[in-house]
Amino acid sequence: MKTIIHATDFSENAIAALKYAHALSSKLNANLLVVHVFDYPTIFDTEVEEPVPDFEKVAYQNNKELLVEYCTKHLGNDLERMNVRTEAIENMSVTKAVIAKVVEVDAFLLVTGMKGTSAFKEFIMGNTTKQLIKKAPCPVLAIPEDATHKDINTIVYATDFEYKDLQAILTLVEIAKPYNAEIRVVHISPSEEFDPMIRLQEFEDHINDKVDYPNIIYENIPSDHTFEDLKLYLGEVNVDIIAVLKRKSKGLFKQLFHHDLVIKMESYGRLPLLSFNKTYY
Repeated sequence: MKTIIHATDFSENAIAALKYAHALSSKLNANLLVVHVFDYPTIFDTEVEEPVPDFEKVAYQNNKELLVEYCTKHLGNDLERMNVRTEAIENMSVTKAVIAKVVEVDAFLLVTGMKGTSAFKEFIMGNTTKQLIKKAPCPVLAIPEDATHKDINTIVYATDFEYKDLQAILTLVEIAKPYNAEIRVVHISPSEEFDPMIRLQEFEDHINDKVDYPNIIYENIPSDHTFEDLKLYLGEVNVDIIAVLKRKSKGLFKQLFHHDLVIKMESYGRLPLLSFNKTYY
């Protein structure tokens, strides 16, 4: 059974991500592991002058109870029946702790809030999400604060015709199948690109030879204004998830696919953003 991890900081901004992760794990028949990373100094509002007996045990138990209470409040009382587990983790680095857990359980997907505001110094969600997108060995799904989970009907995957797109699309198919969702593989071609339609057809033939899923559509969008026209397209097709393969600043369309696009889409903040790290594909 697959495992989806959701990392939370208990903020209002993370609630939508928790509910989204739960709905998605139910649809995919996956386990949901909700983790909260804490650091000992954040347990107290003031400096502690006297030694605290069993300090580590108390800190862990407090955070564990907070996490269970948080999940129960937003998901319901019977977490075990819903295949929801919780784990509090002590670590000064949220990114390192979450990635270590992703590796430990071989997570299929990591779900986070897109942005967050928290008094806890160790979990500033906006920055942490960026770091997880950059470093996580599994896909990272960043959920906007005002997102509400509904049936996923349309997923858009932006492609630059790379061979590693295949593995990303195979993962998208695993997400799309239970919903019978449409996957739109979209290439945005600037005016100077030579024969984008030929490249698109070759790419389509390559993917269809490897992927057994009928609901995949391939499209080319001529544009010299990549980000702006991509946003217009997303609105036109009423997309539910936008997916990208995170690349370094290389290739024909680095303005679309390098790290800055992920940051732009994150700042755009209106759609769930699914990011695949090219390093692990």
